[in-house]
Amino acid sequence: MLGLPLLQASACAVDGWWVERAAAERRGQCGAVQWRQAGGWLHGVIDLLDGAKDLQSLARAAYQDIFATLRTTGTGHLLRVWNYLPRINDASSGLERYRQFNAGRQQAFIDAGQDAFEGSPAACALGTAGSSLCLRFLAGPVAAVPVENPRQTSAYRYPAEHGPRSPTFSRGALCALGPGRVALFVSGTASIVGHASLHHGDVRSQTQETLRNLQAVLAAAGVRSGLHFDLAAMSSTVYLRYPADQAAVMQVLTDALGPQAHACASAIVVQADICRSELLVEIEGHLVVDGSLPPG
Repeated sequence: MLGLPLLQASACAVDGWWVERAAAERRGQCGAVQWRQAGGWLHGVIDLLDGAKDLQSLARAAYQDIFATLRTTGTGHLLRVWNYLPRINDASSGLERYRQFNAGRQQAFIDAGQDAFEGSPAACALGTAGSSLCLRFLAGPVAAVPVENPRQTSAYRYPAEHGPRSPTFSRGALCALGPGRVALFVSGTASIVGHASLHHGDVRSQTQETLRNLQAVLAAAGVRSGLHFDLAAMSSTVYLRYPADQAAVMQVLTDALGPQAHACASAIVVQADICRSELLVEIEGHLVVDGSLPPG
């Protein structure tokens, strides 16, 4: 996974996507984006060497290429983005690099006439020790239904103390996969209530708070869709700032959900820096359930 140290994964873990067998596949390149499309779904990859531009400009250029790819391929809607930033918590020119990234990302949404607020895709942003800005994204034919967490300020409404531009993502996104199937993409979730980080230095308490936030996102998705989403069934990726915290974090998860829960037994655990320097753990995931989204 992009050079991030893998701490735990089941033997059958694979990062992939599936479409109907009969769907014709297309592939190509648009700017920095290498893309593959089938059945109306599009997956794209961007790897840009950091250093040629400041990170704000690099992020803006990367997202401009994403939106150009959607236009070129006729894929209507950006659903989920994975952002991996070199040295995410470092500062240059007086501004933390994650905040530089947020400024460039938001401006690209505005440039493209995309909603940088309520209609934002699900996303995560993690720090790497590598030298490239790496983005992975999924787009589809139908707009997602955004989901927010009532325990948290929406990220795109964060006050200025968190940077000159707010992060551009929703806490979750509900997506119709086809007749009778719905996916919930859960954005990277951490120990934040309101817009404040909680439990500084206490990885167990941060993990417990993260679980409360995940439960809140799933409950909000249930309200919006009329469907049931079970946290224990979520396919999860756990990002840890410090590998030594793995045992403590997994113990909190298994105590809360049970050792046989899919979210624990099949969890992928990765070492990565979290978007705020005081945060020690972040969890993201997805679920697919039977059902349909209500019209409108």
